[in-house]
Amino acid sequence: MNKSVILFSLLSGTMMFSSCVSKKQFVQLQSDYDKLDKDYQDTKMKLVACGTKSKSLEERLVEAQQANAELKASYAALQGSLDKSIQQNSQGNVNISKLVDEINASNKFIKQLVEAKDKSDSLNMVLTNNLTRSLSREEMKDVDVQVLKGVVYISLADNMLYKSGSYEISERAGETLSKIAKIIMDYKEYEVLIEGNTDTDPISRPNIRNNWDLSALRASSVVQALQNTYGVDPKRLSAAGRGEYNPVASNNTPEGKQRNRRTQIIITPKLDQFMELIDQAPESTDTSVE
Repeated sequence: MNKSVILFSLLSGTMMFSSCVSKKQFVQLQSDYDKLDKDYQDTKMKLVACGTKSKSLEERLVEAQQANAELKASYAALQGSLDKSIQQNSQGNVNISKLVDEINASNKFIKQLVEAKDKSDSLNMVLTNNLTRSLSREEMKDVDVQVLKGVVYISLADNMLYKSGSYEISERAGETLSKIAKIIMDYKEYEVLIEGNTDTDPISRPNIRNNWDLSALRASSVVQALQNTYGVDPKRLSAAGRGEYNPVASNNTPEGKQRNRRTQIIITPKLDQFMELIDQAPESTDTSVE
């Protein structure tokens, strides 16, 4: 009810009944009026406070709804990351398993290669020992036997092997070649390359144009002697000429030239077993883990 109306009613009532209302009653009415007015003011203040509080609660509700939406978005992002991590971890386990299998296969392949090399090295050592034991002390002066990187090199001096300035094999070389041929025939798993080498001194003879020709002809003479005289299977033999371009010493001294004038019998393991192993090598696949 409007305060003015209330006051007007009270005043009207006072005027109408003042003549018939005692002073005590008037005081009581005035007290009731004051109390009513105070209650009205208190109620008005509470109403204003409730309105303010209601507005504050609405704002807090909006803020809470926004925070809830952000939490939902964060939860969805975390769930997505977790799902992706689980998927990647599963794929990573598969890749690691493949990698372990490939490492095991590679280790097995390496072990086979090492065993093949060890076998070849052992055969080379036996071959070399047998050859050096079969040669006399005098023959060893003109024959040098070495094993380099799994290959046996038998280097023969030209003054022992050939007639001077020629590619014809001397009678002196016959016994030495026969001993070498016997060793070659005992080790049938080896290929044999005969390689001719010269010094830098030029040569000009009928049918020999230069040191290339001379080195190739000398290698061919040894190959044919091993085949025709000593019975080595020609399928195992090869001949090559290196001319003056594979020196082992300086050509500026007579001693150096003498060392360079040589024929090498190069005995190598057949590569078939190694090629077969290479064909069996495990193939690598992509095992990268993201």
